[in-house]
Amino acid sequence: MAPGKPLIKLDKIEKIYYMGGEDVHALKNIDLEVGRAGFIAIMGPSGSGKSTLMNIIGCLDTPTSGSYWLNGNEVAKATEDELAAIRNKEMGFIFQTFNLLPRASALRNVELPLIYSGISRAERHEMAQEALSAVGLGHRTEHKPNEMSGGERQRVAVARAMVNRPSVLLADEPTGNLDTKTGEEILKLFHDINDQGKTIVTVTHDPEVAEHAERVLVLRDGEIQSDTWNNKQG
Repeated sequence: MAPGKPLIKLDKIEKIYYMGGEDVHALKNIDLEVGRAGFIAIMGPSGSGKSTLMNIIGCLDTPTSGSYWLNGNEVAKATEDELAAIRNKEMGFIFQTFNLLPRASALRNVELPLIYSGISRAERHEMAQEALSAVGLGHRTEHKPNEMSGGERQRVAVARAMVNRPSVLLADEPTGNLDTKTGEEILKLFHDINDQGKTIVTVTHDPEVAEHAERVLVLRDGEIQSDTWNNKQG
C-alpha cells in the first residue's frame, strides 16, 4: 500500500439485519479512515452499533452495502474462506473474558493461531515464546490460566493476538474484567504495542480507557455522533 493511505477505510458502510419482518439498521452510512499505528476507541450506548462496527472491521461480519478497504484490499465482498484468511493474517483479537483454553499452558494458548497458518511446531514454539516474553510472561510459559492472575491471563491473550504479527489489534472491553491497577498495566502494554507501529481499535464503555486512545469515535443509533482526537494520551 502506498505511503499515506489509510490502513482501514470504510466508505458508506450500512448494516441491516432482518428481524421479525422488519429491517433494523445497525449501521448507517459509516465513513471512517484509520491510519497505520492509529489508536482508536469506539464508544456508545448499548445498541449504538459499536459491536457491529468492530465485527465488520475485524472481518467477522460483512456490510449490507458500502466498501471496506483493509491494507489496500477491498474486503467487503470477500467470501467466508477469504474472510477467514484475512482474519488469520491481518487481525489479532482480545476479549473481555480472555477466551483462553483452561487446560492448556500459556505457550499452547498463544500457539493456537499459528496452527492454522501451517507453521512448523518448532517455529510455533519460538514465536509463542517470543510473544510471551514481549508481554512480560517469558517465565510463565508452562502455567495454565487458573494458575495466573486476571492481568496475566489478559497478557497471555494479548500475546496470542500478537503472535501472528497482525496489522490490526481489535480489543473488546479489554479491561472490563480487571481491577483499576491491572487495567492500567494492560493499557500501558497497549501503548507500547501502538508505539511499535500496530494499529489498535478498542470498543469500551469506560471513558478512562478511551482517554488512552488518540482518537475517540462515539456511535449512536448506528451513526457516528462524534469523532474527536485526544490532546493527551498515556
